[in-house]
Parts: sequence; C-alpha cells; structure tokens
Amino acid sequence: MEKPLISILTPFKNTEAFLAECLNSIRNQTYTNWELLIVDDHSTDQSYALVENYSNIDSRIKLLKNNGRGIISALQVAFKNSSGEFITRMDSDDIMLPNKLEILANNLMTYGKQHVAVGLVEYFSNQGIGPGYKSYETWLNNLTRTGNNYEEIYKECVIPSPCWMIHRDDLVSCGAFNPNIYPEDYDLTFRFYKHHFKCIPCDTIIHKWRDYSTRTSRTHIHYAQNHFTSLKVQHYLDIDYHFSKTPVVWGAGTKGKLMAKIFLEREIPFEWICDNPNKIGRAIYGKELLSFETLGTIKNAQSLITVANKKAQKQIRSHLDKLNLEPVKDYIFFC
Repeated sequence: MEKPLISILTPFKNTEAFLAECLNSIRNQTYTNWELLIVDDHSTDQSYALVENYSNIDSRIKLLKNNGRGIISALQVAFKNSSGEFITRMDSDDIMLPNKLEILANNLMTYGKQHVAVGLVEYFSNQGIGPGYKSYETWLNNLTRTGNNYEEIYKECVIPSPCWMIHRDDLVSCGAFNPNIYPEDYDLTFRFYKHHFKCIPCDTIIHKWRDYSTRTSRTHIHYAQNHFTSLKVQHYLDIDYHFSKTPVVWGAGTKGKLMAKIFLEREIPFEWICDNPNKIGRAIYGKELLSFETLGTIKNAQSLITVANKKAQKQIRSHLDKLNLEPVKDYIFFC
C-alpha cells in the first residue's frame, strides 16, 4: 500500500545562495511520496530560474508565483495548490536531514489525527551560533523530546515553523494559513494549542536551521518583540483567560506595559505588581502599581509574569511552587 502523499509548502524570496542545498536535501529524502509546492515571493535574484531548473528535472517540484506579497500569501498559494494528506512547511534556506519526512510521517500514521508531528532542530551558521539562539534551540528541543511543547507556549514559539507535520483535515479545521497575523508560525502554533492537537514526542534531530544576518526572522518588523507580546496577550485572552480570574501583571518593563495597555483598552479588570520601589505606588496609564506582597490578597489571581531576568524568574517560580500554584491555571510566564 502506498504511503500518504506529503505536501511540502515553501515560500522563497532571494535565497539563491541556499536553494540548491535545500532542494537537494528534499530530493534525497528516504520518504519519496512527496510534492513540493514552492512559491516565488517576487525574487529579484536568480532564485526563480534555479528552482525552475529543478522543477524540470523532478516533476514532484511544482513552481508557483505569489500574486500577493509576503510569507502568508505565499503559503496560501502553496496550500491551495497542494494535494497531500499530510502537510508540512520548509524554509528555502534550510536543510532537511535525509530521514526527516519519514520520521514525521511515521509518527503521524502511528498517532493519528489531532496530533502534530515535530522533531529536534539544530541551528547552523558560517559565522557561528550565538548564545541566544543556542539557548532557544536547547529549550525548544527539551520540550519536543517529551511532547510537552505547550507547557511554555507563552514564552516563545514552541513549534519551529519548518519542523512540523499535520493531517490536512486538522490544518483546515484550525484555519490553515488564512489569518493574516504575524508572526505566522507562532499564531499557527497557538491555534494548534487551542484545538488541543497533541505534540508527538521526538528525540531525533531532523532539521538544520540556518542562521544569517539577513534572515527574515532577524530583519522584518513582523518578527519584532512587540508583535510577539501582542500576539501572546491576544491568544491568552482567547484561550486561557476566564472572567472568574483576576489577571495580575508582574513587571513594568516594555512587555508589562504593553500587556497592561491592551487590558486597559479592552476594559479587562487586572492588577499590576512590581518589585521596583521607585514604581510601587505610582500610576502608569492611570493604573497603580502594587508591591509583590499584595499578591496574597488578590482573590482568584492568575499571574502573568513579564519579568525577563532569569535569576528573578527562578525566584518567582520557587515562590509560586511554595504556594502550590499550578501552571496556566494560576500563573503563566510570558518571557
């Protein structure tokens, strides 16, 4: 019996220097029943011609053009033209290890629908990987090994955009690539979470994630931290906020202020605490900042922690554990 067809969706724009390596890694997969819907998003280099040569050699590669602009529009074009039972993404500057599709597909076939197959990733760069990206890689892979990706979903994107696979029906049921919301990979991850699609544990590195100075995630405004914070707060209000709870914003830095501003704009009652003696008792946006000691007096509190300092986070987590508070129900780390 023939294995399910996998549709690989890949937007590209001016990645001529990396495309051949990417395409070769796809063509060298041990799982061979795939189609690549690769969409040119208005490249100005020789990327299109390079992909066209590959599509002439391999009929599984289907070259398309984006009539709109941007990654989301390109993904919509790719998905519209796809036929696979399983759907996955691939970035045009990355590399698949030879068994990537096989591992993801086998896991999906084993676990069935309402699951997301994920795998370990490894950053690589000609300039070397900085400590921030290495830390993110380690954090992300530790979650993926156990399939507990959603436990820390409000910190960072817990499913890497080029390393997941899902049943077509499940992707459609959660809106696929229809929302015009950036960062699109993080938004889609939240929708997987909202629909209770379970992540399948995986302990194998299957994807090599290229880092370089002009990568979109480094340079485009859509991937700036203020977009992440707004997205996280909007999904929190949609998924994990309940009117019986009192949100308590921890911290009055940039993220805490943005969160408080969104609550005020939407007229959602909340409290605001911090440990800065120069801010305690003062009002920001007309809302008074309270000391941490007042947390115990707030009924049905749900702490939303925007404190970024790692040492402070450990102290906060230790304090919350002593109070026998539960993640998500009683507190969420947003950093």
